[in-house]
Amino acid sequence: MADGVRPIPARNDTFPKLLIRNAAERGRRPAYRHKDLGIWQSWTWGEVLDEVRAFSNGLAALGVERGAKVAIIGQNRPRLYWAMCAAQAIGAVPVPLYADAIASEMAYVLQHAEIAAAVVEDQEQVDKVLSVADEMPGLNLIVYDEARGLRDYTDPRLHAFDEVQERGRSILAEDAQAEARWLASVDLGKGSDLAILLYTSGTTGRPKGVMLSFDNLVLSARNGNAFDRLGEGEETIAYLPMAWVGDHIFSYAQAYLAGYCVNCPESPETVITDRREIGPSYFFAPPRVFETLLTLIMVRMEDAGRLKRAMFRYFMAVANRSGEKILNREKVPVTDRLLYALGRVLVYGPVASRMGFSRLTVGYTAGEAIGPEIFRFYRSLGLNLKQLYGQTEASVYITMQPDGEIRADTVGRPAPDVEIRIAESGEVLYRSPGVFLGYYKQEEATRETKTAEGWVHTGDAGFFDAAGHLKIIDRAKDVGRLTDCSLFPPKYIENKLKFFPNIKEAVAFGDGRDRVCVFINIDLVSFGNWAERNNISYASYQELAAHPAVYDMIAANVDQVNQELAREPLMAGAQIHRFLVLHKELDADDGELTRTQKVRRSFIAERYRELIEALYDGSTEKAVRTEVTFEDGRKGVIAATLKIRDMKVYAAEAAPFAEAAE
Repeated sequence: MADGVRPIPARNDTFPKLLIRNAAERGRRPAYRHKDLGIWQSWTWGEVLDEVRAFSNGLAALGVERGAKVAIIGQNRPRLYWAMCAAQAIGAVPVPLYADAIASEMAYVLQHAEIAAAVVEDQEQVDKVLSVADEMPGLNLIVYDEARGLRDYTDPRLHAFDEVQERGRSILAEDAQAEARWLASVDLGKGSDLAILLYTSGTTGRPKGVMLSFDNLVLSARNGNAFDRLGEGEETIAYLPMAWVGDHIFSYAQAYLAGYCVNCPESPETVITDRREIGPSYFFAPPRVFETLLTLIMVRMEDAGRLKRAMFRYFMAVANRSGEKILNREKVPVTDRLLYALGRVLVYGPVASRMGFSRLTVGYTAGEAIGPEIFRFYRSLGLNLKQLYGQTEASVYITMQPDGEIRADTVGRPAPDVEIRIAESGEVLYRSPGVFLGYYKQEEATRETKTAEGWVHTGDAGFFDAAGHLKIIDRAKDVGRLTDCSLFPPKYIENKLKFFPNIKEAVAFGDGRDRVCVFINIDLVSFGNWAERNNISYASYQELAAHPAVYDMIAANVDQVNQELAREPLMAGAQIHRFLVLHKELDADDGELTRTQKVRRSFIAERYRELIEALYDGSTEKAVRTEVTFEDGRKGVIAATLKIRDMKVYAAEAAPFAEAAE
């Protein structure tokens, strides 16, 4: 045990064991960084082991037992990641919660998971937990990282993170057998044990607790690392919700397997700046992030000087015809290669650096479809952006895109060790080493989702194309029919609309009706910049959304989508007949979105029932009053009169689905 390095466990099948291995093999390499007060603080793998070991012993001394559930609540911070490993080292099970969830939402998960202890970030999270703590008699310990604002709190369950660590260090220093007991506890863990409980976002109802074992996570992470050749030299930035399986794989499981460094930003508001400083080589983001970044770039280019705008447009034209081909190592004329090399110096490199992608070697997006134009933009810059298809129940990976086979309209081939089959109904089913153990305390739901043979129902409809790549159409239960039997895939239509930087969110309606109509949320950044450039003043989102010129631009976007749908045989009947621009942004605090920003379709259909009927009864406008929740938890009401716009519908360029089916 010289220099504090412990013997490497014989089996590296749990994360505490992997931590001990990393400390022994790469103890001086950076494992975590955190930006605090503008300065990056770093910890090596050796230092992380000491931090985790001390906190783990402190938790045990405060009564956290094997099998206990430990809530982890807060933004991405090294100490919260260490708390997960510390809990696992003594056989407890971490349960990350969404940091922006309100107290009532947290209460369900805290009760359902039977939380015995909580490790939280700051006063805000302490207040939320304490406000519902009386409903959870088993909650005996609350540990906070940031002490600011908590000086006068007297609840005996409260303990500072430093205090818990110091207790653990004292035990290790005073008890000669404490180190051996801790190592024995780590060694007692095995791959088949429950590693973590991750709750789904609750798109269709109450969140379900997905039980993932160490084997699920370790094998999936190992396959992901091997697929993209990720090693200890990678840098990634942890900014997505810790309660989401993607962050748990990319910022925890894969990092422990490969030994690379995880960087935690100072705050959600500084992510872009912090990412520029780090320059991650491995990065994941949902399409919304890439869409927002592209919108910001285009907005800035509109404000740039004439020469810069001209240079940007010229070299982007070069990139559009040659960038992806060069990235895929295809044949490109020498002239274009030379122009592209010049463009890399003058345009592509500076743009990538501005977004924080100057060192990116592998980037992923998933969760929703990304617009082909947006996808190609990033790849044309030379950024190796890929798509994957995954689920919490799969430990993320279901399909991945191999280098050289990357297309915007598919999600790739089955990931390593994953089997996929398409049911007669069109639903995608899979099985793999990453398949979850089951839903916590929900055996019936487990049986409905996971067959006795290990096949998991994704709930998504899709098919394999001629090249063996999977295409996802929509949620299987959401794919409907119009009254003329035309196919109605709402998400497919919504994604086409969201490809435009002007449109942030869309909700389509049409199942069982004679035509398709949609709600639209405008993108405030894009339209706000447009308003500034055109000297248009506005006092609120509501006022800007109702502006006639805004409606005209959205109508042009909808018209383009209708023309595209008319060219697709299966989708021609699903063209948009009418739309309105909502007077407020869809918000998770109002129940309209999940915490992962997915539309709660049934909730919206009920909440805005009168608006939907107005779309279908021929009304040209509709007055509405909507209750909203402000950031401080107060309630209010927004009143507005919304205009409804009719759209041109184009003749199908091929036989519509109903005729083709006959």
